[in-house]
Amino acid sequence: MHDLNDLDKRGIPGVSILTEEFRDAFDSQKAAIGLDAASIYVPHPMQNKTTEELHAFADQSIRDILEAVCKS
Repeated sequence: MHDLNDLDKRGIPGVSILTEEFRDAFDSQKAAIGLDAASIYVPHPMQNKTTEELHAFADQSIRDILEAVCKS
């Protein structure tokens, strides 16, 4: 998150990609440091997924990720 904050301050677009499990914690931390960054949430958990399953998550998320980066 601090890396994203640093990029944001430099005018470099970015987006955080997290699992749903961390939505509330991420929102709290963003508020604490004053970060207004885009975030994309994927299903939880991600560990123990096959390569094919991870590729499917990426395929499902890429459009949202690109839109978020372009809006930054």
